[in-house]
Amino acid sequence: MTYKMRLQKEPFEQIKLGKKTIELRLYDEKRKQIKVGDIIEFTNRDTNEIIYTTVIALHRYDSFKELYQHFDKILLGYNESETPHYQDMELYYSP
Repeated sequence: MTYKMRLQKEPFEQIKLGKKTIELRLYDEKRKQIKVGDIIEFTNRDTNEIIYTTVIALHRYDSFKELYQHFDKILLGYNESETPHYQDMELYYSP
């Protein structure tokens, strides 16, 4: 199955370059359908460029705070000089 998702330019580029390997999303009705082996078609919101990725694992947590405690910041899309914080997800989702 193929799922379509849109991304801001920076995370899109990081996924494209293989730096960001974990995409964080709410576990809503759409995401509950995704299975290991499915394809995600990511579209860059700025350029409409498309890349395809294969789901190799699914991780479910009760909160973004809990998720942030389990993964390296680089895999989540942060640079080495940045300090990750789960509240950064409030740019995309209301608390």
